[in-house]
Amino acid sequence: MKTYLLLTLAVLFEVFGTSCLQASQQFSRLWPSLGVLAGFAGAFYLFTQVLKTLPLGITYALWSGIGIVLTSLIGLVIFKQRLDFAGICGIILILAGVFVINLWSKSAVH
Repeated sequence: MKTYLLLTLAVLFEVFGTSCLQASQQFSRLWPSLGVLAGFAGAFYLFTQVLKTLPLGITYALWSGIGIVLTSLIGLVIFKQRLDFAGICGIILILAGVFVINLWSKSAVH
């Protein structure tokens, strides 16, 4: 359970860093640029802690899948970036993959 908490925190740090990357306007704004550094530093540190328990492939699949969904939602809500039908379908498939890994993979720690 602690592993999934660390993974969740890693994803949240990564989504924060990615969102700050958008807000930094190509690193031309100080505070969002520092947010990029802090977000990715925290994310990668926590990611390495998760790798002590979960295999790399499972960890990265969960990290990227959940991160894509959350980043897309932040893009929509904060940056007013809309997804088209194909984008929405792709995100649904990514979520399906995350659920398959968590529900049926014997590689993931439950």
